This record gives sequence, C-alpha cells and structure tokens, in this order.
Amino acid sequence: MSVLSNLEPQSVFHFFEEITKIPHGSGNVGQISDYLADFARKRGLFCIQDDLKNIIITKEAAPGYEKEPAVILQGHMDMVAVKKPDCDIDMKTEGLRVAVNGDLIYAEGTSLGGDDGIAVAYALALLDSDTIKHPRLEVIITVDEEVGMDGARGIDLSMLTGSRMINLDSEEEGIFLTSCAGGARVHCHLPAEVREREGTAVEVVLGGLQGGHSGGEIHKERGNSNVLFGRLLYRLTEKLPVRLMGVEGGLADNAIPRETKAVLLLEEKDCDKFHEIVKTVEAEVQAELASKDPGFFLQTGSPAKGKYSCVTTEDTKRIAAFLISLPNGVQGMSADMPGLVETSLNLGILKYENGKLLADFAVRSSVESAKYALLDRVAALTCLAGGSSETSGDYPGWKYRKDSPLRDKMVAVYREMYGAEPRVEAIHAGLECGILGSRIHDLDCVSLGPDMSGIHTTEETLSIASVRRVWEYLVKLLEKKDA
Repeated sequence: MSVLSNLEPQSVFHFFEEITKIPHGSGNVGQISDYLADFARKRGLFCIQDDLKNIIITKEAAPGYEKEPAVILQGHMDMVAVKKPDCDIDMKTEGLRVAVNGDLIYAEGTSLGGDDGIAVAYALALLDSDTIKHPRLEVIITVDEEVGMDGARGIDLSMLTGSRMINLDSEEEGIFLTSCAGGARVHCHLPAEVREREGTAVEVVLGGLQGGHSGGEIHKERGNSNVLFGRLLYRLTEKLPVRLMGVEGGLADNAIPRETKAVLLLEEKDCDKFHEIVKTVEAEVQAELASKDPGFFLQTGSPAKGKYSCVTTEDTKRIAAFLISLPNGVQGMSADMPGLVETSLNLGILKYENGKLLADFAVRSSVESAKYALLDRVAALTCLAGGSSETSGDYPGWKYRKDSPLRDKMVAVYREMYGAEPRVEAIHAGLECGILGSRIHDLDCVSLGPDMSGIHTTEETLSIASVRRVWEYLVKLLEKKDA
C-alpha cells in the first residue's frame, strides 16, 4: 500500500516511495541501478549503465527549446543505511518503512535516504513528464557517493553536451551552494598481541548520542562515541590492568557515531574500581555535553567469568593512548567565510577483530594543503603507535566560479518567484561537483535541494512542503529561456 500517494507533487513522491522500496545502501546499488535503467528503457530514453552501475539518461529538448543550453541534473543513488539497534529490517535485502508525521516524511527505525533519493525522484519525475517544457536534459545518477564518490570518480561523461549542471544533493531550501570542501578517507590499522587469559568479561556501551553528518554537523560539537570510548579506555588503563576483547562503533566514516560497544576483561578484584571509573567518566561527559548532546549514557553489562582471548594489558594501554591522542572534529575555521568550517575529521568507524584495531576517518578541508597535512598527522600518529594507514577516496574541492550564468539565472528566477534573495553559500560537506567538474569542460554548477534534517541518522526527515516548492522552482527554472 502506498503511503505517499496523496502527497503533491504526486509524480515526485511516487518515485521517491518506489526508491525507498529498493535496498540501496552504499555498496549495494545493483537493484536500484537496474530499476533506473529499466525506467529509461520503458520510456524510450537514451540510457547508459556502466560497469560501476552509474546511470546516465538523456531526454531531448521540448519543442521550442532546442536552442537552449542543455541542463545536467545530478545526484547519487546510494544512501547511508543505518538503523536503530532494535530495528528488525535487513537493509541489504529489504525496503524502508516510510511514514508521515505532519509535514515530515521519515522511515521507521532507519535512515530515510532523502540524501539523495529525493534528487533521483526529481530527475525521474522530470524525465517522465510529457507536459513540462525544458531544454535537453542530461541526468547523471552516480553510485557510492557516500563512501568515497567512487561512481563520480569512474564515470565516463564524454557523451554529454551540456556544461550547466544542477546538483540536487543539498539539504536546505533557499540556499544555493557554489563551492565545497574536498576530502579523503584514512584507514588506520593497529596490530595487537593476543593471549588467553582468565578473568571477568564486562560489556560497556556508550550511546544516546545524536550523531549526524560529519560535514554538515561537525561544527555542532556533538559527542562521538568512538572518541569517548578512547577516553574511557585510557582512564581505565591508567588505573587498572584492563584487557580489550572487542570493540565496535559507528556505521560509516562520514557519519558521527552514536554508539560504541566494547568488551573488556578485568581481574575480579578490580570490578568495583572499574565501575567507579565508568560512573565518573559518564558524569564528566554528561556535564560537558549537557547543552550539545544531552542524551549520552555509559552502561555496563553483567560480568561473566571465564577464560578468554584478549589483547595484552600492554597493547590495550597502547591502543588507549593511540585513541585519546587522535584529533577529531573541527580543526580550523575559514578566515574568508565567517562561520564556515575549513578543516575537520571524524572518527566514524572503530572496530577490533583478529588481533587488529581498525579506525576509519573522514577528513575534509576547503584548503588542499590543510587536508593533506591532516592526513599526514593521522598517518604519523598511527605509525608512532606501531600501526599503518592508507588513504582512499581522495576527492578535490569544488571551487567558487566568479562568472556563472547558471547561478545568475537561478537567482533571478528565485527572486521572481518568491520576492526574496536566495543565500549563495559554500559548504563543508563534500559534493561530487569537484570531481565532475574535472570531467566536464567549463562546468557551471549550482547545488540545491529541499529541507532535510538528521541525514545519515535514524532521525532523518524530509519536508513535504519544501519538496513541493523546490519542484515548482525546478520546473519554472527549466521553462525559463535564456534572455
């Protein structure tokens, strides 16, 4: 049964709901890519589906618009697939449970994928229409944007004719983005000596945090459960012979982690002191985050005596020192654009398995040299701790274009429709525009989108009214001929 069928614009919400029925987390895009290719074939539209599963669909200009400059519409088909601990949905094989609360669309127990499902829905609704007037449309829908922009990196765009691109991967209506930070992933590996040991195993859970997008919300200084675990572990190793048995925190390197679980081995005589330290750290963090992230908790499970495989006390202490010394969060603010984060990093994934600690960061900066300096810093700290690291998914920033006919036209149409000026801004979060700009000669690009909140989290919502207004704006923009 359709949940969104009564919402306007019907075509946009129809396609958005269809997308939510298809599993499409990053790295799991085969079904959604095939759906898009099938959409094009059924309508007789030119379509390319490459080996990476990227999609390009073109539609010729409506009568009377043949001489207008072609417009590229761009978004990505993958989503950050996260769910609440008690949610029984398998996001690799099942669709989402979409629901409506007033003006907001959300998914029960999971992220919604409005980033960037709504971009795909807009594009499909435009391609599907027989009545909307428009120039030649060239739609690019990439894969795996959320895990390194691999689709944009590998796509062949040589067949495109347009040089004006509207990126539909923004989350705040009325803001036109015209530049963004570059970024990269850094993957750290720290080996640890493992031995069999008798003792008392205790699980610790650090949770209750808001999480969020590591680009769009890093400046809010919310708690990072992986970082807080490092703080707890360091405090414990300073006082007790604690041994690490396991740890797992975070779901994506570009999402601020909300929960980290770990299992530690103690000597029975140290259990009371252990719980005392845990309670002290919990109280300290709760006080520090009272205004920024008030839901934090630190819980311990029931102790279990036995003989276990665990990291030695010496290597557990080394891991703790490594974690507490790593940088995280905002590292620098822009001097040119007040309020804009220039450089940051996020410890998004932390995991221990098979005698090795794994720590994955998303690093961002609008200054390339600062980005590489931060990558070097993380690599150097990992090396000093006895580990190794490698970088992946390095992508360039998107530079501001002083002369932009597309931006000028978009501002004029917005002013005509709403009697107000849009905000023209830069963003710290990464967009594919920088990579695609290196593939498209003289690319003139602007990014926009409807209001969303909580992206990359289970609290993600999408505004119905904003989706409608942005749709009406897109239609008007495409119908408006160049002067």
